Amino acid sequence: MATIRTTYKGNLRTEAEHLQSGAKIITDAPTDNQGKGETFSPTDMFAAAYASCALTIIGIATQTHKFDIDGTIVETTKVMGNSPRRIVELILHFKFPHDNYSDKEKKIIEGAIKACPVANSVSQEMTITRTLSFG
Repeated sequence: MATIRTTYKGNLRTEAEHLQSGAKIITDAPTDNQGKGETFSPTDMFAAAYASCALTIIGIATQTHKFDIDGTIVETTKVMGNSPRRIVELILHFKFPHDNYSDKEKKIIEGAIKACPVANSVSQEMTITRTLSFG
């Protein structure tokens, strides 16, 4: 269990503190929703959490199976909708650093992506598009 203390700092900004580590994250409302867009918005953090979670779960799987994904990048695009304002789609492109993964390793990667807790917490109404490229 993790506890996060979030404080409203004014001007549509928040500061979230991870109490165990003391690490802090600042959010700002996006420019299309009355903010300055000077840092991550809360919905940006959601999109980043999805990608970070997937990479973490893949990393756990690859440690278990003795191969690595070091240097893998996920580019995530967040698509917003209205009525109510919400994320309607996440488009995630996973870019793995080399192309010499076996078919078995690729299946481990694909399974791990789907097993991430953030992915399992997303509404079925949200479209998730995932692509993977190797090398």
